[in-house]
Amino acid sequence: MSDHIYKIMELTGSSTTGIQGAIENAIVRAAKTVQDMRWFEVVETRGHIDQGKIGHWQVTIKVGFTLRD
Repeated sequence: MSDHIYKIMELTGSSTTGIQGAIENAIVRAAKTVQDMRWFEVVETRGHIDQGKIGHWQVTIKVGFTLRD
């Protein structure tokens, strides 16, 4: 197994459907410009309340990606 060096970036995704949707939205969008993403860690979860109901979720994640030579 080769050694890996990771760079970490922080993203916040949002979704009206739930936590998983917010995470997926952040990762899918980042994947358009960031290569070799390997893992993520949920750092913070919060939401917006609209008229007594959940309006949308916001999830902040740290994403690790490998550096290229």
